[in-house]
Amino acid sequence: MKTCVLHARSAALSLVVAAASPAFAQTAPSAQLRETVVTATRTAQPLSDLLADVTVVDRDTIERSGATGLADVLARLPGVEFQRNGGPGTTTGVFLRGSESRFTAVYIDGVRIDSQATGGAAWESIPLGQIDRIEVLRGPAAAVYGSDALGGVVQIFTKRGEGPFAPFVGIGFGSHGTRKADAGFSGSQGAFDYSLGLVDERSEGFNSRTAAGQNPDLDGYRSRSANAKLGFQLNRAHRLEASVLANDVNSQYDSASTRDDRNLRELNTLGLNWQARWTEAYSTRLSISDSRDRYQTTPSPYLTVTDLRSYLLHNELRLGTHLLTAALERKEDHLENAPINRGRSQDALALGYGWKNGPHAVQLNVRHDEDSEFGARNTGSAGYGFSITPQWRVTASTATAFRAPTLYHRFSIYGVATLQPESSRNKELGLRYEDGSSSFGIVAYQNKVSNLITFTTGSGPCTNGRAPVALANRACYSNTAQAEYSGVTLTGGYRIGNTRLSASLDLQNPRDLATGRTLPRRARQHAVLAVDTRVGPWSLGAEAQLSGRRNDSATNTVVLGGYGLINLSASTLVARDWTFLARVDNLADKSYELAQTYATGGRTLYVGLKWAPL
Repeated sequence: MKTCVLHARSAALSLVVAAASPAFAQTAPSAQLRETVVTATRTAQPLSDLLADVTVVDRDTIERSGATGLADVLARLPGVEFQRNGGPGTTTGVFLRGSESRFTAVYIDGVRIDSQATGGAAWESIPLGQIDRIEVLRGPAAAVYGSDALGGVVQIFTKRGEGPFAPFVGIGFGSHGTRKADAGFSGSQGAFDYSLGLVDERSEGFNSRTAAGQNPDLDGYRSRSANAKLGFQLNRAHRLEASVLANDVNSQYDSASTRDDRNLRELNTLGLNWQARWTEAYSTRLSISDSRDRYQTTPSPYLTVTDLRSYLLHNELRLGTHLLTAALERKEDHLENAPINRGRSQDALALGYGWKNGPHAVQLNVRHDEDSEFGARNTGSAGYGFSITPQWRVTASTATAFRAPTLYHRFSIYGVATLQPESSRNKELGLRYEDGSSSFGIVAYQNKVSNLITFTTGSGPCTNGRAPVALANRACYSNTAQAEYSGVTLTGGYRIGNTRLSASLDLQNPRDLATGRTLPRRARQHAVLAVDTRVGPWSLGAEAQLSGRRNDSATNTVVLGGYGLINLSASTLVARDWTFLARVDNLADKSYELAQTYATGGRTLYVGLKWAPL
């Protein structure tokens, strides 16, 4: 397998370089729309103008992926890996540039989601079928978003209604008894726009733990979700918008030889927004949002509930080539996890300055957070870009970030009330090329984290006052570690007629600075190669996902083998308003693990049919 991975790395690098080579570029660049994103600075900016490292995934890409989980889609992007304890619906972690899952701030329609028990978003509870667009920002963004964004930010957007009334209905069937049904509608009427989506997905699953002593049953799941968004344009200058999302997941997992163990997870979000453009130069946005993450296991009695409320007042002032931003934000967290029933708050002031003139671009951000538990934390970021030619651009940036310990880290029986926030310092350099049908990018980064919170065996008694004397040698959370996430990401793309080639290669070294060991469940090399084309009425796609070996333990004594997956997709209009989709994942039926003793699904087939009037 090692030889296979080395060949895969060589092939990926060759394709990235070839895709970027000007020798393959067309003589006249094709006209392209300037795609707009909001994640980098919380303001709308053309993707091509950004100094940050951002990737966008649209609805068409999500549908063609045939994926059942959000993490499966993200893993096909540069700089992203994931681990999962079994099939979809089970505990999932996402590593952005090799950083811990809790170091990625996640938003759904501007609503922050998080768990104060595990730390980070519950990726398995975010319904992929409700997502219209994803923006992934790689690199620290605490100077914009506050606590948690040490590794990056993922913004998820549901559909906004526009145009005439547009209904849709879809059904799909796949391996392991997978069934999916979705329906909804969207549109606008006068000053109102609206959208509604309903998704029901279930699967009999596969035996996710085949080791002796584990329950040999199939570990399936059921997911039901609903999403609604309503907007009202009061006049040219003012808009109101409300969004709500709910998802209920019931998934099986194995922790004993006979029990039917189940995860019961609920995610609910609610967002209210008022956008006002007072003049051509000055605008504001007021947002109030709530989210709830509820996790329960049965028959083992465990329950944890995180409630998060946020208030944001964001201001933008454009003066010629200058953009000034100022934001006031308050975030309130509450955790119920018996015997814990506690809350905390963070109040923040964030300032930003952007300037673009000719070949030069500058982005500066500073933020002051006042935490009710830890006091003040200051973060900042600075970026500069220079266009060497209309096609070539170089960027450089530096940033600091922090994450406050979760309430569980501090007040559970394993907690230490004196834990301090984890903090990081990041540096990166980038070079980008774009000329019509050809594109190329390379980003080198180094992100050092101090006060890293780890679970240390024999460090007790834990000092939160809850641990009995009999547990004096228990494991506790502690600020004992330092980590470094460093690496290089290469991306490339090239279009020939109806065919689009793309590739990414990540060479990274996420390591514990004290021991020099690679951090668990992250590969030193991973790559994606893809080709999409049209043949007659068919849209066809092929993709290779390649990953080097990973360690499953902090001691690096348990090794998970590298793997290579081939995925194929095809779609076409079979009749007016009817679209057929077919996808095969893991064509060669490769056996591999993302976590030790947890199986993956092997070769899978998915076919779907969707009705949506054109």
